[in-house]
Amino acid sequence: MIKQTNLYREIHEQPDVLRRLLDSQKGPIEELARAMKKHHIQQVMIAARGTSDNAGVYAKYVLGTMNGLPVAMAAPSLFTIYKHPPRLSNTLVLGISQSGKSPDIVSVLVEAKRQGALTAALTNTPESELAGQADVVIDLIAGEEKAVAATKTYTGELGAIALLSALLADDPIMKNELQAVPEAMSAVLSMNDLVAGAVSRYRYIKQCVVIGRGYNYATAFELSLKLQELVYINAQPYSSADFMHGPLALIDTGFPIIVFAPSGSMFDEMRELIDRVRDCKAEIICITDEPSLAQSVHTPLVLSTSIPEWLSPLTCIMPGQLFALYLAATCGYDVDRPRSIHKITETT
Repeated sequence: MIKQTNLYREIHEQPDVLRRLLDSQKGPIEELARAMKKHHIQQVMIAARGTSDNAGVYAKYVLGTMNGLPVAMAAPSLFTIYKHPPRLSNTLVLGISQSGKSPDIVSVLVEAKRQGALTAALTNTPESELAGQADVVIDLIAGEEKAVAATKTYTGELGAIALLSALLADDPIMKNELQAVPEAMSAVLSMNDLVAGAVSRYRYIKQCVVIGRGYNYATAFELSLKLQELVYINAQPYSSADFMHGPLALIDTGFPIIVFAPSGSMFDEMRELIDRVRDCKAEIICITDEPSLAQSVHTPLVLSTSIPEWLSPLTCIMPGQLFALYLAATCGYDVDRPRSIHKITETT
């Protein structure tokens, strides 16, 4: 039954969506990279909401580490309500929205164009109002996303940001690493049955924390959002550093913690965090490509393949998406039509 849902199908479409994007959108993304160099872009401002906002958090880390660009998230109310937008000279203003319809996100690009800033749109709807305000439009070409909870458009956004970073850096190693990601995503989908078998243990949880850091700080936010949307639990995202500065006091026996711990620069810190919360008797779910962690946690979700850390959010989120899908189904919820929310939310 669950395999007939739109959400299940769209989670499993993600490798093909990324392949299409890498094949077809290299031209527009190269155009954007050239325009950024021509305009001497010194910083990036991203306007987005929800899942697309989480993709913007990923951009903050990738464009910062790989390209030396400061990335800020726009505060649309400065544009739409307070009517005092910031100065945007030498700034790329990037709108990210699968629908391209939210008036506040569009307003940020309208003002950017008025100020003469370089604008771009990353969207699954290239005929949208947002795209109409962009100097360069990058089409996610994900196909219609019918499930309310976004999955394939999220990883498409991550892939487009990663490709922009690689092209800006003109780094052949980065480009080759990115080309290998669709195959790695396909391999991760082999975890489907493993995740499906793990969720029944958690059907009665009402709250949890989700922890990631660095590139996977965005992943913690995205999984928290999926658990809120689909399972209606109070899932709060944290970086491992922020979590140790106070929220650690939340932890008591059996408190569920989901930890993203891929190999890379952050791995040792995440392993130390796991040791600390295990001492507090937390219930630990770990998404990792390091089998050595399997004995340290209650529910290890070990990826069958490893990719470079800067790309790991593309694979790490997928077991999380499956976890939210199967947990919602186990609780008897309609995974395609969560209560109270709609596919397109237009805010001002």
